[in-house]
This record gives sequence, C-alpha cells and structure tokens, in this order.
Amino acid sequence: MSSKKKKIVFFECLVIFILVIGLITCSKSDEAYQSKGVITGQDITMCACCGGWFITIDGENYRFDSFPADSGIILEKETMPLPVELDWQIKPGGCPANRIIIQRIKKI
Repeated sequence: MSSKKKKIVFFECLVIFILVIGLITCSKSDEAYQSKGVITGQDITMCACCGGWFITIDGENYRFDSFPADSGIILEKETMPLPVELDWQIKPGGCPANRIIIQRIKKI
C-alpha cells in the first residue's frame, strides 16, 4: 500500500473514531430541561412542614429540601434570586403539599 493511501485510511479511521466517541459521550444533560424557575431564598420559618428552600416555577411557589450533589450549586454561597432550569416532580406525601423533588438543575 502506498504512503498516500495509508494516510487516507488513517484519516478515515480517525474521523470514524471521533464520531463514535462523540456519540458515546452524549448524555441526558444535553436534553432540554422541564422547567425554568427562580430560587428565592431559604425557608427559615419554624413549623412542622417548614424548612428547605423556596422556588417559583411557572408563577407557582414550591419548597424543596435539596438537589443532586453533582449540580455544582452551593445555595448558601449563591446570590438570591437565582434563576435555574430544572427537572422536578411533586414529592409524594410531601409536607406541605407544595414540596418538590429536584432531579436535575443548573443555573441560567
């Protein structure tokens, strides 16, 4: 095989390798988030169902306790209000009824 043909084959293999790696490394984090919201602050009231943080999503107020550790957000160090994108659901049997579970979140 000639030197020129070897270079072409090498280049083609390299391009295929890069494409395969690109496809493998795609993850859910590239997908659109379910909602946009604004974390407005900590709930410091003292009651049976109080505590956690307040967030407004689509004009509705919710509470949450935490979110995934891999979010990179440390709420105590952030300036409020904090705009975010997130995936979430109502916490079954949550107290109060507007408590949510955050599955994925990032700052905007």
